Parts: sequence; C-alpha cells; structure tokens
Amino acid sequence: MKKIIAMLLAMMLVASMAACGNGGNTETQPKVEVPASALEILEKVWGSYTEDEKFYVYGGNMGENVVENAPGAFDVTDTDGLTYNLLVPAEQTGNIDGAASMVHGMLANNFTCGVFHVTGDAKAFAEAMKTAVFGNQWMCGMPEKVLVSVIGGEYVLVAFGIGDAINPFETKLAAAYPAAEQLYFEDLAQ
Repeated sequence: MKKIIAMLLAMMLVASMAACGNGGNTETQPKVEVPASALEILEKVWGSYTEDEKFYVYGGNMGENVVENAPGAFDVTDTDGLTYNLLVPAEQTGNIDGAASMVHGMLANNFTCGVFHVTGDAKAFAEAMKTAVFGNQWMCGMPEKVLVSVIGGEYVLVAFGIGDAINPFETKLAAAYPAAEQLYFEDLAQ
C-alpha cells in the first residue's frame, strides 16, 4: 500500500511540475486591436460613460457635419479645421486619412479630443501633436493635462483639458483599449 501511495504522489509531483513548466511563467499580453475607424474609438470610450458621468459635447466638424452630445467623424479635407480646432500642424494634415473628434460643448479648453488615422509613422505624428499642444497660444484659460496614445499602431488619440475631464477619459480609454500605447499623460502647466 505504501508503494502505491508513493507512486501516486510521485506521479502527481511530475504532473504538477509539467503543468508549471508549460505556462507558469508566461504573461498574457492584451490583444492588439486595430479599430475600423477613428470614430469607433471615440464611440467605444464615450459609450462606456454612464449618463451621470457624461458632459455636453459635440463631435465632427463645425457647421454641417456637427453631431451633438456624441463624438463625430471629422472631414479631413477641412485642413483649416484640423489645424484650428484640433491643433494638427499644417504640415501633418496630409498624413491623415480619417479622423473623429469630441469637444466640450461650452469650452474647448475643458476637453478636446481628436483621433486620427495616420498613414505614416504614428509615433512621429504623435510627437508633432504633443509639440503643437504644448506650443499653442491658449485663450480663455489653459488646459491642465494632455493625453497622447497610439491605438493599434495606426491611430493617434490626442486629448487635452481640465483634470476632471481628462483623468476619467484616460481611465476609460485604458479599459476600452488595454493594448493602447500611452505616450504622454502630462500636465500642460510645467
């Protein structure tokens, strides 16, 4: 009987060691998700807000293409709008073939977010956007924080505004896109 118990214990020990060796030290990485559009990214993040958490926003281009209380697609042929409303440097507008926006309905400095599908180097575009946001001449108050992330290697998200708006947005973005690469989440007033 002692031999049978010893043999069973030895088999269990070998089986448990084999199980540990097969996957015990591997870390699970979030799956890199490439969204279908810039608008999909903002809709997914904004859709995770409860009604009590939401604030008045508009999306898309000002004028005919504006969407109230939701993100909207931004017409990238409106290069002046990209530069004026979303701070895209003029020399970078040709590197975008899709965009979406969501802006605080009362004061853009409270919250502005643009998502851009970049045709070239997403990290170089992200760096140019960070430089543009930090170098902007602010009117009506300066935003407190800037967030720049790359999603799926093709999309650059740039958001800036007050901490009360940017902090929860950053949390919801990370939950919606865990594989997003956050390049910058910094205070603007340095």
